[in-house]
Amino acid sequence: MPIVNPDVLIWARESMGFSAEEAARKIGLNDGVRASAIEKLAAIESGEKAPSRPQLLRMSQQYKKPLLTLYMREPPVRGNRGQDFRTLPAGLPPEDNAYLDVLIRDVQARQSLLRETLVQEDDAEPVRFIGRLTMEQGVTHAANVLRELLHFELDDFRQNRTVENAFKYAREHVEAKGVFVLLIGNLGSHHTNISTSTFRGFALSDDIAPLIVINDQDAKSAWSFTLLHEIVHLLLAQTGVSNAYADNQIEKFCNDVASEILLPAAELNNLVLEDDDIEGLTNSINQFAVPRKISGRMVAYRLLRSERIPQQVWRQIEGHMNQLWLAARGRQREANRGTDSGPSYYIVRRYKLGNSLLNFTQRMMNTGALTATRAGFLLGVKPLKVHRLFQTTNAA
Repeated sequence: MPIVNPDVLIWARESMGFSAEEAARKIGLNDGVRASAIEKLAAIESGEKAPSRPQLLRMSQQYKKPLLTLYMREPPVRGNRGQDFRTLPAGLPPEDNAYLDVLIRDVQARQSLLRETLVQEDDAEPVRFIGRLTMEQGVTHAANVLRELLHFELDDFRQNRTVENAFKYAREHVEAKGVFVLLIGNLGSHHTNISTSTFRGFALSDDIAPLIVINDQDAKSAWSFTLLHEIVHLLLAQTGVSNAYADNQIEKFCNDVASEILLPAAELNNLVLEDDDIEGLTNSINQFAVPRKISGRMVAYRLLRSERIPQQVWRQIEGHMNQLWLAARGRQREANRGTDSGPSYYIVRRYKLGNSLLNFTQRMMNTGALTATRAGFLLGVKPLKVHRLFQTTNAA
């Protein structure tokens, strides 16, 4: 059996934010006559005692790392998120950041393969808008540039029957410009769901294969806003991760540009706020947001930035809206429990991957440029599921 570097085991545990006590419990170590569970783990992590194969398997499972990772010679370099545009709230679960690191590393690896394939097959065309903007040019200029770039028509966006279809409209216009847009909010199971407090979206800037990831754990009505927010980062040639809080100037700029496109400042004046209580204000804002296919939270943020409501009121509205959304999501999950009425795994997977990545991967497989294994890696599915994924009609 290969020798395990104790430093790798410590890295794997700490990357999940587990204390020694938590890790000992999670991997099934028990107190004994001669040593406590924590002492047993300390002996393993100091190299005093070699871990057994079953212990390594449990570590692999609990630390969310492939087993082969635990046999690496040295701990890997921390996942590069690019710029971290987030403002993290207090009490954020430590495992959320660990999940995010794993997710970003995975998407970056998939982007590398995507770029390599595009270049090798002479299918690459430079994405010329990367770095086209600077913040000094202002929000109005940036919004006009983005509208023109995407051929984004607000009336067409709003004429869609649902927020999902409105997002599909925005996504198609973004992907038509050479950007791959993925919906990912966990590492493959609901046990690893990542909250929007940790990340709402991230952009991976590249002149050949730029990529945007949107956290699908967020409300669907917020997806279009996040998409436009992240493409502003690409226009600024920025790679980085964003969350639900915007306290720095870059995030405020991207928010303001995305907001101006989806809800022009002049139109915001049509919203009359007659109620003083939070529930009444929330109802008025949501009623204004629904026909415009945007989230009430975006409207509330727009009111804050235009100084029509103070920050304290905005925070109360945000909290109330979040409670309403969580309650509605809980009711929906309860209604769906035990039913088979939802779309199939393959339809959901296709929707999350997007037509741009799916069509490119299928074309490359047909030409022999990608094997089923590499295509599966690119799409985040097992090789045996690749052809079935292509055969499934995309009903989204």
